[in-house]
Amino acid sequence: MCLFHRLALAATILATLPAGAMAQDQVEPPPSRCVAIAETLPHVIYANFTPAQTFVDGDVTITYAGHSTYVIETPGGVRIATDFSGYYGAEPLPRIVTMNKAHRTHFTESPDPGIEYVLRGWNPEGGPARHTVVVDDIYIRNVPTDIRSWGGMEEGGNSIFIFEVAGLCIGHLGHLHHRLEDAHYGAIGRLDILMVPIDGGMTLSVGAMSEIATRLFSSLILPMHRHATPMAEFTGRMGETFDVRHAEEPSFSVSLRTLPPRPTILVLKGV
Repeated sequence: MCLFHRLALAATILATLPAGAMAQDQVEPPPSRCVAIAETLPHVIYANFTPAQTFVDGDVTITYAGHSTYVIETPGGVRIATDFSGYYGAEPLPRIVTMNKAHRTHFTESPDPGIEYVLRGWNPEGGPARHTVVVDDIYIRNVPTDIRSWGGMEEGGNSIFIFEVAGLCIGHLGHLHHRLEDAHYGAIGRLDILMVPIDGGMTLSVGAMSEIATRLFSSLILPMHRHATPMAEFTGRMGETFDVRHAEEPSFSVSLRTLPPRPTILVLKGV
């Protein structure tokens, strides 16, 4: 059984975990409200469990800080910065950061010691990283992906991070270097909000990214890592099923109740 099947199946175990505890060393991850049971892939069945974290109702605030860094602020006051290099999203200091190691713009070797949780998308000791972290009202887990390196692909060298908070399932594709297989989709599960790189080749082509985003079919799609790619190149490939909205601010607030009725690509200021 492959790693992704094990992750998906293990997430169905009814484990308990105190709020605020760190669970990276847990033998099995805590239950997920977003993960799919990968028994009948690609026709997955979605599991819905009581969240492992303390549930706090309210809005989640998401801010585009730059490059591939989004800042997520939970209703309970936890601040998270994605693909953190120490530059974007550093002030005020986040409590949690996630990183990927494709380029120095996606990680830092010397994170501020005031950051409580530093979640690397790779395992410095070798093999894939495995994170199952509960901090107050947010649960963070990862789905390992491979990364291009000298001489080929490094297995498990990067991660897709999933953030479960206030009933929402938020996914950050990171510096994704290959198409996803059925087992990846099963381990990811349902995503209400998807953060997707659209650089056109440093990660994957715009066509490949649009295929992934279409299959995940999230209510909100947040582009990032754009570089010089015309936004219309991505939105055009997504088709008429997806609405497109350009925001005048880099930040917005959202809850499960306020997700758009039609799948929407939301382009925040600065992307």
